[in-house]
Amino acid sequence: MDQRLIPRNTNYKDLLCYKKSMVVYDLTYLFCSRYIDPKDRTHDQMVQAARSGKQNIVEGCIDMATSTASGLMLLNVARGSLRELLEDYNDYIRVKGGEVWSVSSEEFKAMQRMGRQHSDSQHFIGIAQSRSDITVANMVIVLIKQCDYLLYNLIEALTKKFTSEGGFKERMYHARVEKRGKE
Repeated sequence: MDQRLIPRNTNYKDLLCYKKSMVVYDLTYLFCSRYIDPKDRTHDQMVQAARSGKQNIVEGCIDMATSTASGLMLLNVARGSLRELLEDYNDYIRVKGGEVWSVSSEEFKAMQRMGRQHSDSQHFIGIAQSRSDITVANMVIVLIKQCDYLLYNLIEALTKKFTSEGGFKERMYHARVEKRGKE
């Protein structure tokens, strides 16, 4: 375990919510490239919301090393960006006259299982290549919901860890007290 005051490696790439957010970004990029005119503002908005979801996980994890409040805030910003993207997919399906999969539908359950089993973009991109726009949008909706769930649980766990162990200021204080004790 890294005993440094500021850990060198935050291991955000190991987080399942990060891996899922990367899949959401990659599928959104593919979806927008295939189904939304690049001149349509929605194209850029969706890609940027997906990117923001992923990038704020990275920044939140890095910032957590010195500011729990900042780190938690950025992880919640990631949730907000992904929720914004979720609304864009819901809007797309509604405007196109499609149906959003209900949580009790076989399609939703199958995608949910697949989302639990896989966290690599290429798996989902391979499937998306042969599916309709409405199906791909529904696939991403399920993955966004999974990512949101994972992010919420991460935020809860980090909050509990902070309340029991403290944060950066406490680590600084204890390091200084320990150093003084050795002098």
